[in-house]
Amino acid sequence: MTWRSLLDCVVVPRNASLLILAAAVAAIGGAWAYEALGFLPCELCYKERIPYYAAFALAPLAAFAAQTGRERVARAAFLLMALLFAGDAILSIYHSGVEWKIFSGPSDCSGPLTTAPSVADFMKQLQTTKVVRCDQPNLWIFGLTLANWNVAISAALAALAGYASWARWRNQPIELNSFES
Repeated sequence: MTWRSLLDCVVVPRNASLLILAAAVAAIGGAWAYEALGFLPCELCYKERIPYYAAFALAPLAAFAAQTGRERVARAAFLLMALLFAGDAILSIYHSGVEWKIFSGPSDCSGPLTTAPSVADFMKQLQTTKVVRCDQPNLWIFGLTLANWNVAISAALAALAGYASWARWRNQPIELNSFES
């Protein structure tokens, strides 16, 4: 079996969308479990979750549209997921760079800590503000942070969704005559 035939088997719209949906459920479920253990995510981590939440709706839409013959909708859903996950991979590269101190992060989660003018103001800040720093990862898995892992996962999901969109386009070309009245 060649890689191409294996990809063509996996990239059947139902299989590709189920794989993307399963990855999204696993990623968000893992993030929620991580939070339940008491580890709070930073602002960049929250933003990196957006494509996974979008996949909850887009993956079933792509599968349903392909099954019912709505090729353009299926292609658009796969293409949108590919773009969202590619953007997420880029955001995760930035987040990884912030963690490694290569890039300066957003000022609200990695900037300098400001001092309060008085002890009373400082105590009030401690009670009202909970800042999780973007530049200090608190979990490493096999030598990589969660942002590092998200680079690979998001890139793989972007490639899968992009290939599914391209494969649908390649197998079911749009007839140019359909645009003419």
